[in-house]
Formats: sequence, C-alpha cells, structure tokens
Amino acid sequence: LPLSLPAASLALVALAAFLLVLVCAIAHVTAKTMPHEDAECRKGSAPNIHDPATRELSVVVPSYNEENRLPLMMDEALDYLEKRQKRDPSFTYEVIVVNDGSKDQTAKVAKEYCKKYGSDKVRVISLEKNRGKGGAVRMGVFSSQGKTILMADADGATKFADIEKVEEGLKNLQPWPKGMAISCGSRAHLEKDSIAKRSYFRTLLMYGFHFLVWFLCVKEIRDTQCGFKLLTREAALQTFSNLHIERWAFDVELLYIAQRLKIPIAEVAVNWTEIEGSKLVPFWSWLQMGRDLLFIRLRYMTGAWKLEAKKCN
Repeated sequence: LPLSLPAASLALVALAAFLLVLVCAIAHVTAKTMPHEDAECRKGSAPNIHDPATRELSVVVPSYNEENRLPLMMDEALDYLEKRQKRDPSFTYEVIVVNDGSKDQTAKVAKEYCKKYGSDKVRVISLEKNRGKGGAVRMGVFSSQGKTILMADADGATKFADIEKVEEGLKNLQPWPKGMAISCGSRAHLEKDSIAKRSYFRTLLMYGFHFLVWFLCVKEIRDTQCGFKLLTREAALQTFSNLHIERWAFDVELLYIAQRLKIPIAEVAVNWTEIEGSKLVPFWSWLQMGRDLLFIRLRYMTGAWKLEAKKCN
C-alpha cells in the first residue's frame, strides 16, 4: 500500500537523520592526525617555530612543479626584500621554498637563489613525496625564524609589494591577544571582473564553494583561498600545530582554527593577476574541497579533532 503523506515525510526525515549520523560516523572514524613535523624539528639543529624569532620576516613559498613560474615570483620578492633591507638595515628576512615532491627542476631553480643570496636569506626544503599545499606550507612554517610569517604562492599572482598592505592590516589589529593575529590578502574586490571572464559552470562552482565555507566553517572572511597571508609567530604556531588538512582546503581549516582560538583576523584587498599553470582542476578539486569542508566541521564537532595549545621555548 502507498504511504500516506505524513508517513512518507516521516520516513524521509528518518532517512535524512540516518544519513547524517552515518556521515558523522564516517568522518569520525576516518579522521587522521597530521604527522608531527614540529617534534621532528626539535630533534635536530634546524630552525623551528618553537624557538624565539631571529628574523623580522619569514616568507614560505610552497612549490610543486614550479620551475617555470617560480623565477618570476622569486625575482620580484627578493628585489623588494633587498631594497627594503637597504632602506632599513634592521629589517632581516628569509625566504623558505618548500619543494613539494616536484618532478621537474623546481628544487634546482630554488637552489640557484640560495647560491646567489646566501643560505641565511634563501633556504630550500625538499619533501620526497607530494604532500599537498597545506602540508608544504606547514613544513615551511615549522622551519621558520621570523617574527611574522608570510605565505606566498609560487606563481607570483599577488604583487609582493602588497605585503605592506597586509602588514598594515596586522598592525591595525593591535593589541594582539597573546601575540596572535592574522592578516589575509583578499581578491573579493575583484570578484565581479572574474565572474565576467568565467564560464557559468565555474561561476556556479565558485558560489557553491563560498556558500559551503560560510555555512560550515568561516563566516567573516570573504576570500579564504588567496595564498597571501601574514601571521604573527605565535598565531602560526597555534594554528599550524592544530592543522590537519594538507591540500586545497587547508586555508579554510586554518581560519576556522583561528576563529575557534579567537585570533583576530584582518582581510585586506591586494592586487592579483591570474597566472597560467594553475594546479587546480576545476571540478575535481572543488569536489575534494567540498568534502574536506564538510569533514572539517564534522570532525571538530564530533571531537575527532581537538584544539591543543602549544608553547614556545
């Protein structure tokens, strides 16, 4: 016999509840913690995030098969940093290129800059296997020596001089609670122009992703994915030590953690130009990111992932 309308509605509600419980259980059971690179750093003599800062600024550049795009970014960044140091001799910096298991000559290209500028200014960390952008940035952050730490993409899509804008955003957040603050470069002001250049399908994916970010994780930041973020050393220690996501959605988890820890966050408009050669595959990467967003929320909600306070030496 066909079900009555109230009975059918009740059955659908029960099915939805069952599926929600099932997804929560899967998210909890499949949750994995990130490898403790910070503990590994402490075993050797290499610099690590737990020690006091010895530079004003660390720049972390995650790089996967970037032999063609990396030189343009490095030339612009180092030209700016060298000129800034000449103007202000007290300003010290380091650039850390994290070669994320590249199959091309990325490591060789990066090491040429070590030779040119010296290993005190440019360092290369090579991972044997590709970990993903989040894993690469995390390793670079754990090896940094700066009072502030900048994440910068290897494609050079954001003008490096715009660091002054995100630095100003960081200063405007003072006084920083427990020395923690984050300033995010943002492309939100360019959204209308980018929509005009995209297909309807990619625009739909973009809006769907923005909705999921807002609904599940981060409500106050319009552009979570711009790879130009500046963190105080203490904020970097607390957020990256709790980070689990290794691939594209790691920015969202980073900001979700920051919000949970009540770290103040600024969003600052920066100049940005799309550079050919992106590793993001529109449909599959967005699908993976959507899954990660759901699992971020569910794993913290079910206690599979917990936030732990870390201490500096």
